[in-house]
Formats: sequence, C-alpha cells, structure tokens
Amino acid sequence: MAGDRREACGVVGIVAPGQDAARLALLGLYALQHRGQESAGIATSDGQAAYLHKGMGLVSQVFEESLIRQLRGPLAIGHTRYATTGSSTLRNAQPFLIETLHGPLGLAHNGQLVHASTLRRRLLARGVGLASGSDSELILQILASPPEAWAEEIGTVPPDPDPWVERIRALLRLAPGAYALVLLTREALYAVRDPYGFRPLCLGALDPGYAVASESGALRLIGARYLREIRPGEIVRLDAHGLRCWEESAAPTPAFCVFEYIYFMRPDARREGGTIYGVRLALGRQLAREAPAPADIVVGVPDSATPHAIGYSLESGLPFIEGLIKNRYIGRTFIQPDDAVRRMGVRLKFEPLVEVLRGRRVVLVDDSIVRGHTTAQLVQLLREGGAAEVHVRVASPPIRHPCFMGIDMATYEELIAHRLDVERIRHSIGADSLAYLSLPGLIQAVRAALPGGEGGYCTACFTGRYPIPVEEEATEAVGMVRRHPENIQGVSLR
Repeated sequence: MAGDRREACGVVGIVAPGQDAARLALLGLYALQHRGQESAGIATSDGQAAYLHKGMGLVSQVFEESLIRQLRGPLAIGHTRYATTGSSTLRNAQPFLIETLHGPLGLAHNGQLVHASTLRRRLLARGVGLASGSDSELILQILASPPEAWAEEIGTVPPDPDPWVERIRALLRLAPGAYALVLLTREALYAVRDPYGFRPLCLGALDPGYAVASESGALRLIGARYLREIRPGEIVRLDAHGLRCWEESAAPTPAFCVFEYIYFMRPDARREGGTIYGVRLALGRQLAREAPAPADIVVGVPDSATPHAIGYSLESGLPFIEGLIKNRYIGRTFIQPDDAVRRMGVRLKFEPLVEVLRGRRVVLVDDSIVRGHTTAQLVQLLREGGAAEVHVRVASPPIRHPCFMGIDMATYEELIAHRLDVERIRHSIGADSLAYLSLPGLIQAVRAALPGGEGGYCTACFTGRYPIPVEEEATEAVGMVRRHPENIQGVSLR
C-alpha cells in the first residue's frame, strides 16, 4: 500500500560540456519526485568553484528560475529525499558539499548504511565533526579521508592516479551496503553502487556528455540515451573527456532490492532487459495462477497496484475495472502524524465507483500489505460501494521483517504479518478471502520478465535473512534482538 511505505531517495548526475547542467538535473529530479518528497537539492561545478542549493519540500517548491541561474557549470548532481536515517530537516537535505584537500566534494546518496553506528563511532574517534544525523554524511567524511586512515580496518587499497578512486575503493571495503552514489568533484562526476547492488543506478549518454540516475525515466526526460545499469561494486568516472570504469569486487551474489520491482520504481523504468511494468504484469499473472478467486471483476489499488491487477485480470479472464477512483490532489497517507489521521486520509484519497461495484464479487489486488490499516479501509470502501464480496490478493509475500537497506517500512510491532497469520489478517481487514504471492512465485515472475537480471535479490523483508550482518543497535530499535537474535549475523540470499 502506498500509505505504508516511503519511497527510496532519487539521485541524478549530469556531465554536459558547454551547457548549464543544473537545468538538466532539475528535469531529472522531476522524473524522480516519486522517490522522495521531503527535500530536494542540486550541486554544480564550473571547474573553478562549486555551487549548491537545497530546500525542504517538492522539487517545484525548492527551485525557481533565479536559483537555477546561480547554479553554474557543466557538472551537476541532484537529490530528492525521504528520511531513513536523520530527521526531516534542512540540515539533512542533500546533496552534501564540503571542501577537501583535493577540492570540492559533493554527494547524493540513495540507500542506508547498514553499519552506520559503527562508522559514526569510528569517525568521531578520529576527531571528525559531524553536522547531521544522516548516514550520507558518514559516506562523505569517509571519502574525504585518505585511504591509509582506514588501513587497520581494510588493509592497503590498490593505488590509482585518481585519488578519488582510491577513496571510493576504501568506502566499498568499509561499507558493503546499501547505497547508490553520485559524487561531484571539481572536474568530474563519479557513479558508484555498493558491492551487493541493493539500490538502482543507470547510465545514459547525452550529446555531448553523460547522465546517471536512479531510474531510466529520468534519463529519457532529459534527452539521454539509456546505456546500461551501473554494476554492483563498480566505479564510473564521467567528465568532459569521456567515461572510465573500474570493476571492483562485487558480492558473490547480488542482492538488488526486490521491492523496487514490486512498488518503488516507476512502471516505465527499464532494467535488466525488461521494464518494471512488465515485471508487475508478470507478478499479477503469477498471483492469479497461485490464488484464483470466485469473483466477477478485478480492481487494483491505484496507482501502484494497477499493473499487478491488469496481470491478474489477463491470467484469470476476469475483467479489470476501475472500482476505486483516486484523488491525486490529496497528500500521501504515510506523512500523516498518526494512525487515526492516516485512516481518514485513505477516505480522502479514494472513492468507490458504485456503478461498477454494486452487487459484484470483487478481487482487490494490491502490491503489498504492511500495517494493514489502509487495506482494511479500502475493503470497507468497496463494501460501502456495493460490493457483494471482497477477495484481497497481494502481489508479494507477507512482509514480516523490517528493512535496514534503505526502505522505511515499519517496526516489528507495526508489521501486521509479523503479528498475525494469514487467516487472522483476513479477519482484521474484513476480507472474504486473502492470499499472498509466494516467494518462489515472486522470484520466478521477476526472472521471467527480466532475462538480463543480475541473478540475486534481497528478500529480507519477507524472510528475515539479511544479505549482510545488521548492527545490534539497529535491530534493537525494531525489536529484533529480543525476538530474532539469529538474524543479526545475516544470510546471503540467492
């Protein structure tokens, strides 16, 4: 449900010789607005100085023409944010920009450092002052340090004529996840994905120049030609002279966040030889095969579950009908301060279409259920609209565990599938029947829709098996140590 999770942040990077890169970065941020609505920012370089503007709110609220004109230069990075670590304040907004011995360094980060507490203590012990609660600042300070400062932890980093490459190599060893980064220096941009490839980052070609972005839709909007994904553990340098890549050590098995496919990425995004829309159709089809329902029509929760519902309709032969109308001018339900207001937000956001619902048995298809509040409200709305029966079908397995890799879902106490079995969830949301997509069915559908896939996915929110160890401090915050001490060490997934 859109009301129960927050999207991952969005990042964009532009190398546009002879142009004002900030304008292209701004367009890219508009295409990535769905990934974060708390703050936005752009940093640029003209080869002599770096410039920065960021603010709280939507991209359209943060930037105006007079501000864009001040962001000079052919190099730019941009960011849209929601908070996984650090409060939602201007101090934590990105990009971050600092001065180093090698000139300015700007950072835009999508993800969440799994070992943030340990890295924070190490930096503070070295006398490094920190100005925010964001784990992104930790990355920035690690990159500002010479690699030999971390020799005790990571050994000797292979030398390179490019000092930033050495520093990025040190980061990849110190912090295995989870991040996709774009870095701004005086003369170049760097694009980096962690060794597991948790978060997306793709590369495109401009004429002249290059662009990187969290999703291919941002490349398309700025007129860039999609080239490929940045690979797990890869470092890509982009400047006026072209592109250079360093293949660093990737994890034995990649662990791309499967929730990007289920919900976060835009349906038009391209990835691994397919599209996200195609993946969601495949998930809906697989769900129909695994969990048919005695119904007359299929209704999807707009807009996130519409492709899943269409896939369910195509496979089951039941007609897909818009039974819920969405008011797109109502704020997202996850930003409401408490459950009571959040539940009211659902009624403000959706309206049942009585003409198509009256007397019919409905399959309500959603992409996931997190807390269950929104689902219960939607089932009730369908009944008020005249539905004779409501059969809920979910295009993902039950979410039983929190995420520590950059998705703000919920704590153990808040996750309804952690507290209740499927039958009790069905009763709680008021549905006539309830069924989830199986985990094998999920992976099968994703791999069938994406023939060029990297081969591994993080499914920890379903299984509790985390690809890399999770810090005890982080697990205590969501009650994991008390209930699931075996999960602290983590397990690599295939």
